Amino acid sequence: GHTEGSFGSEERGGGGRLRSCRGFLRRNALVLLTVSGVVAGVALGAAVRGAELGPAQVTYLAFPGELLLRMLRMVILPLVVCSLVSGAASLDTRSLGRLGGIALAYFLGTTLLASGLAVALGFIVRPGAGASSLNAPELGLQGTMPTSKETVDSFLDLVRNLFPANLVAAAFQTYATEYKMLLRNTTSGNVTWEKVPVGTEIEGMNILGLVLFALVLGVALKKLGQEGEDLIRFFNSFNEATMVLVSWIMWYVPIGIMFLVGSKIVEMEDIVLLVTSLGKYIFASILGHFIHGGIILPLIYFASTRQNPYRFLLGLITPFATAFATCSSSATLPSMIKCIEENNGVDKRISRFILPIGATVNMDGAAIFQCMAAVFIAQLNNVDLNPGQIFTILVTATASSVGAAGIPAGGVLTIAIILEAIGLPTNDLSLILAVDWIVDRTTTVVNVEGDALGAGILNYLNERERNKREQELKEVNVEAIANSKSEGETSPLVTHKNQVSNTTSTADPESKESVL
Repeated sequence: GHTEGSFGSEERGGGGRLRSCRGFLRRNALVLLTVSGVVAGVALGAAVRGAELGPAQVTYLAFPGELLLRMLRMVILPLVVCSLVSGAASLDTRSLGRLGGIALAYFLGTTLLASGLAVALGFIVRPGAGASSLNAPELGLQGTMPTSKETVDSFLDLVRNLFPANLVAAAFQTYATEYKMLLRNTTSGNVTWEKVPVGTEIEGMNILGLVLFALVLGVALKKLGQEGEDLIRFFNSFNEATMVLVSWIMWYVPIGIMFLVGSKIVEMEDIVLLVTSLGKYIFASILGHFIHGGIILPLIYFASTRQNPYRFLLGLITPFATAFATCSSSATLPSMIKCIEENNGVDKRISRFILPIGATVNMDGAAIFQCMAAVFIAQLNNVDLNPGQIFTILVTATASSVGAAGIPAGGVLTIAIILEAIGLPTNDLSLILAVDWIVDRTTTVVNVEGDALGAGILNYLNERERNKREQELKEVNVEAIANSKSEGETSPLVTHKNQVSNTTSTADPESKESVL
């Protein structure tokens, strides 16, 4: 549609061309600003590097970027809870089950594909071969290590977090198992140390628990029918208000991104040494992300919908840039929901139901990064992985990427779990932490892209189903017209729904204009 319009305007002369150009700029202002924010950030970082700032000054430089992260994180809690409650309540139970099933199958399938791709690439590129001379102190890294968790305990923690004991605490705390060493006297008189798991609460929002609670609450409200209407409307309007907040925050994104990227570049210690020693690992990880995000996921989308995936992804440049700068898939959630509804026309009920779940559960990029790291560390230690261990890596990576928090460097803990499961030493993890901030950027972009394409596929399937049902309804209606005149519509719920659909369809164009 755009091309024909622009050709027409060229014939009419310069005025029309200028107008269409201005229209293009106004429509895509945010995208252009965000991309230029990333570029400006790189330039800023390169310029300021020469000044050799101390750590305190770097913190001041990062301050505007930190504000952006804080704003995005502030919106996450109301956004996730309200959008899931209203999403679950707006879908009828049958389609909720169907969509949920398809979504879970898609999430698991793509994550498994990603893990398999990463392991295959790890064997082809061999990032760890010949790098065995590396050790952490040489690269100027501190040996801070996460305490290793037993595989069983990490899975149990995942299930425990699904059912938070305290909803208020779930907004800022996550359950994690730690270990106490206890002295125990055995009968024969000798003393043994025993590792006993102890439950602790750690900082960080327990999004999984909130997601599950919100979904179940939405279904429960739907079941209440007439009584639940008010609360559903409350969550709907809360959700709309949050989205307006998001649209305001979006205009701050370019500035925040510029300083985030800039400060990261200034902070880098000795990039040449890192790239020369760990270059193959970085290359292999980013190549894996590129193949999965640029070829495999679009192919899956194309196979499901027969529509151009790259056209779909083009509308999501702003959230991708945000993901690249913040390294946090939950912080990208607000802008993702906004852009996918406005630019790609995905049904609100679908996007608000799938994207919050996807941001916590579906982590393709993280799976690639974790499997690659596991293979890399195995090659560093000259361990040849047997098929059983490879299978363990795939399953553990797929399962633990579900529980990985959507925060920067959340994946390093799960790598520790994978290494425990295949019996490798975890002391090489500091190498991975050293380049985590490079790889984490593409990781987050792929995570977010997987969610978006999943929402697109579900939206397509849902529309197809709805059209089919409308066809059937038309045929039924023709027969039922005579009877309906006598009855009339009694259920207030139905009439309310009709009113809502009418108002939204009329108010839609205006609301878009006003936001812009």
